[in-house]
Amino acid sequence: MIERYTIPGAVAPRGPYSHAVRAGDFIFVSGQGPIDPITNEFSFGSIEHETRLVLNDLKLILEAAGSSMADVVKCSVFLRDGRDFAAMNSVYGEFFGDNKPARTTVEAKFSNPTMKVEIDCVAYKPQP
Repeated sequence: MIERYTIPGAVAPRGPYSHAVRAGDFIFVSGQGPIDPITNEFSFGSIEHETRLVLNDLKLILEAAGSSMADVVKCSVFLRDGRDFAAMNSVYGEFFGDNKPARTTVEAKFSNPTMKVEIDCVAYKPQP
């Protein structure tokens, strides 16, 4: 069974996609950028600021889908500038602690050239 989630209170999708899709016991969360959930507008700043916005949105989406950051098995991190890796990684560690998922981090060019980071993830949460 496939379920598609649009999460109230999460940043509104900027295109034809769902916040998350559950396929069996896996939850696939779409890439999130540094958007303020209150204004639904980009909130640019330091890489730490943008990473916190992104991970807070991922956390909100996962929780609304019945999961948590502890259930994340894989993240993909996209950075505009690879030199931001250490600062992004510090904030990332705050959110995952000892529950370290597999991860890929790449330098990427974004459609909005001011954006510094985007992250997506896959969580494993068996259905009740």
